[in-house]
Amino acid sequence: MVGSGKDKLVSTQASLDLLYRISFEIAATLDLSEVLQRVLFLAMDNIKATSGSIIVMNKKGEPIESALVNNGIILDHSTEQLSQIIRQGLAGWVIKNRQAVHVPDTRQEERWFQKDTTRSTQSSLCAPFIAHDHLVGVITLSHAIPHFFTEEHFNLIQTIANQTAIAVLNARIHSASQRQVQVMSTLAKSATAISASLNLSNVLEQILEQTSQVLDVDIASLALLDAERENLEFIASTAPKEFSSVGIKHSIGKGIAGWVAINNQSVIVPDAYQDTRFYQDIDKNIGYRTKALACAPIRVGGEIIGVLEAINPRDGVFAVDALMILNGVASLAGTAIRHAQLFEELQTAHKRYHDLYDNNINAMLITNWDGDIIEANHQASVLSGCSKEILHQKQIYDLHHLDKDLSVNYLERIAAEETISYESILKTLDNTEIPIQVHAHMVKIDGRDHLYWTFQDISARVEIDQLREDLLSMVYHDLRSPLSNVISSLNVLENMEAYQDEHNIRTLLNIAVRSTDRIQRLTSSLLDINRLEAGQPVANISLTNPHDLIEASIDAILPMTNSKNQKIIFDIPDHLPEIEIDENMIQRVLINFLENATKYSPPGEKISIGARTEGENITFWVEDSGPGIPEGKHKQIFEKYIRLHGGAKISGIGLGLAYCRLAVEGHHGHTWAEPASQTGARFAFTIPIKHQHIS
Repeated sequence: MVGSGKDKLVSTQASLDLLYRISFEIAATLDLSEVLQRVLFLAMDNIKATSGSIIVMNKKGEPIESALVNNGIILDHSTEQLSQIIRQGLAGWVIKNRQAVHVPDTRQEERWFQKDTTRSTQSSLCAPFIAHDHLVGVITLSHAIPHFFTEEHFNLIQTIANQTAIAVLNARIHSASQRQVQVMSTLAKSATAISASLNLSNVLEQILEQTSQVLDVDIASLALLDAERENLEFIASTAPKEFSSVGIKHSIGKGIAGWVAINNQSVIVPDAYQDTRFYQDIDKNIGYRTKALACAPIRVGGEIIGVLEAINPRDGVFAVDALMILNGVASLAGTAIRHAQLFEELQTAHKRYHDLYDNNINAMLITNWDGDIIEANHQASVLSGCSKEILHQKQIYDLHHLDKDLSVNYLERIAAEETISYESILKTLDNTEIPIQVHAHMVKIDGRDHLYWTFQDISARVEIDQLREDLLSMVYHDLRSPLSNVISSLNVLENMEAYQDEHNIRTLLNIAVRSTDRIQRLTSSLLDINRLEAGQPVANISLTNPHDLIEASIDAILPMTNSKNQKIIFDIPDHLPEIEIDENMIQRVLINFLENATKYSPPGEKISIGARTEGENITFWVEDSGPGIPEGKHKQIFEKYIRLHGGAKISGIGLGLAYCRLAVEGHHGHTWAEPASQTGARFAFTIPIKHQHIS
């Protein structure tokens, strides 16, 4: 076998001829792939190798181009296969040690890499390509016969490697230059398409369309950071609707996109489900399978505003310059998105000012979060008596009084995108006071949050309300005197011995007494409403036992519950602390709640009443078995002149629950309504245990 190998020694003249031909071939082209194939075929033909390979690497040692031939056939290969050969095969050892190797029998060589156990290759030569002290690649030649290659072959392969290294380096540089030109050309076309519009939706569409085209991927998606820079929200995608990620929002740092946003670094993930950073829940939610993806940060002025994703390349793997292209498109995207956002904000501002100045009859103002007036319309000047120049020197609080109950948390409510409304007094330049209805909510101007105020003159409505209040107050006072006389007369009749044995008369007297008591409670409540709304303090404060308060309230409504065969359930602890209250006022609150529960609960049902200590308060509640309160009406029912019936709002006197709210608030408590534990409604209120100055 050795003799046969010697018979095939290449003569010196043949070797020189080979080197000349190689020099000619590598000088004839700068195409890297073509250079590799020509050199490999010439070397194999002259050394009589049965298989061979040349692998070219970049500065990081990653394979970027190669030629693989077996028995005259060019083999297909993947970047991963080449990387595996470099990591585990003889070529890897040569690269690491920058030294040529002659292996007479690969079956005895541990450095030889085999995908299987057939060990078909028996003899091998391997040499590095080193140009200007830079390792640019490695060549490997093999033969099926052991000890086929000789020392002359080994020397020749080294000479070929040395001669070819410069050509490979030049071709690699040329190839990189050509790719750079192609990338720049691609990005130039993308820039033209992306910047063709200032409409944000069109810009996003073009960004994704260009990403899909230049990278040849199934899906391109774009996510932006929210204002707090805590979450990423996908706002555009080329995916079909059923696979779209649009609207999905997750915290920054989660998933590949979140990792890119935090680390400000582009990445290619060849196998998504093998990467621990990949957030699989998105695939599960939309029913899509991500195989490979590339992701790049979108920046504006050095600040990350979002990320651009390219998902599932149609060739199965991303090209070597994919990340460079994606970074280029992402850079274009950042500028285009910011321009579109600025244009959109400008259009919004135009519309806002048009509405502000031309289409509204109310006084309208814009302030910052400190209350400084920034803008005001003509009606604001008319109503306040101040010119715009004077208004711009004032704060919103100089014009009107902010209710103390609102001043504590109104900014938080507005920040939560809630519109707050309240009544106040506008102080004009000449010190005239005008009653106004105020509305305030948040708006964005130049990307920053501001407050938008509307003042509506309600002088006419206030005057009518005052007339109604005065009329009602007079009626209540006029009723009180004759009612007191009726009550006194009934008390005298009730105590006369002549009627002790007359059952029918006694029954009628009881009915009359209960009716007059109810009328008296109503008139007292109406008078208390006017007094409390006028800011007068709660009078007749005394130390009261909650048990006694509840029992007296129940006694007052027992005839009503008995007539409907209803049962009252108690839920009161044995030891509740005494509270300082106007006993008559709070008892009327409980009676109102109990009367409502009796009215709306069907015959034979249960009504629950109870009290318990909660922190520094005692909470009282009454729970009925009725139809409950319509959704969204739980706060409204405590307003004056509002009644709810059958889920619809109807007009009526509606003062019972309004009195309850005012009476409890006068004691520094709080009233509310909520759904009952099973069916019906639950009305509750709190009274502080600790004594406070009640006003």
